[in-house]
Amino acid sequence: MSIKKRYIAVIAAVGIGIGWLTLGGTAAVMHYTSSTEFCVSCHTMQIPYEEYEGSIHFSNAKGIRAECSDCHIPSDPIDYVITKIRASKDIYHEFVTDKIDTEEKYEEHRMAMAETVWAQLRENDSATCRSCHTFDAMDSYEQSEDATKMHAYAQENNQTCIDCHKGVAHFAPEPEMDSEAFDNLMAFTEKTAPDAKVVYPVETIEMGELGTINPTAKLDVVSIEGTERTVELHAYQMKGAEQVLYYGEGQRAIVAMLTEAGQNAVETGEYHADEYGNEWRTAVITAQIDADVLDSLEPIWDYAEELDNVYCATCHAKIPAGHFTVNAWGPVAKGMGDRTDISAEDLELLTKFFQNHAKDVAGH
Repeated sequence: MSIKKRYIAVIAAVGIGIGWLTLGGTAAVMHYTSSTEFCVSCHTMQIPYEEYEGSIHFSNAKGIRAECSDCHIPSDPIDYVITKIRASKDIYHEFVTDKIDTEEKYEEHRMAMAETVWAQLRENDSATCRSCHTFDAMDSYEQSEDATKMHAYAQENNQTCIDCHKGVAHFAPEPEMDSEAFDNLMAFTEKTAPDAKVVYPVETIEMGELGTINPTAKLDVVSIEGTERTVELHAYQMKGAEQVLYYGEGQRAIVAMLTEAGQNAVETGEYHADEYGNEWRTAVITAQIDADVLDSLEPIWDYAEELDNVYCATCHAKIPAGHFTVNAWGPVAKGMGDRTDISAEDLELLTKFFQNHAKDVAGH
């Protein structure tokens, strides 16, 4: 009986030993293959590693470094295992397909790779981000005014971290709009009715010696002779900046820029002070134009929404135009536009889309 007990004890000890070796070995392998050193040992990871080295997650005033696993591997046991299984494809592409073994190939696949990671983070509500960052722990007084507003907006609209923070450790894919989209927009000008009573420029257009008219400005047609139209532009002037015509009283969306001759040609009303003490008056200018125009703003707004999808939503969740006022959208759009390679002309159309649908304009 004692021999049997001894056998049982030996078998149990061996089983426990094998179990520890198996589980411990597996844990050790999983831990090692989660290290930054292992991640960047592959040739194909040199580009993202160099981007990571230039990010605030690698070097910052606090001296806190987020390693690869901190951002890419969830701590939840099931998600952890699923992520590790998914990662096997990286080994496959590294040694078998050479899918991203050159900088050119990497850039070609950057968007697809980024979208895969973004989708995973949306699926788990940015779990790895939230392991370090939480709304409750944020000190809004230490944040910029814009950051405080956007974090409040994110909470109110159930957004997750990756909706806005897509380029925090690696370069976001470079957005680019196909020029064919603008050509399609301009094609709509050919459908503008010759006798249209109201028209809108797609680009900045000249009005002779009087100045220029910005895209989307509403122009009332007075008369037509051939391809030339005589139009009226109804707008507002602010005292001290008479060379500028604005969308509305107190609303600094620029619709035209006037020369000295243009300022002298404007028919004006009386100045009235707004709540901030700025003085505004109505302004009407009549001018001749010879340019491609639309008789509806819808094609422009459709094009602007494409711009929004490409240049804005590539980096963060779409922000409804009604979220900001006319005056707020100007600097917001410019600040965001400076971070992309969007052209000045496209940025103007996108800005006008936001301003014409801003929360102090919507419904009017």
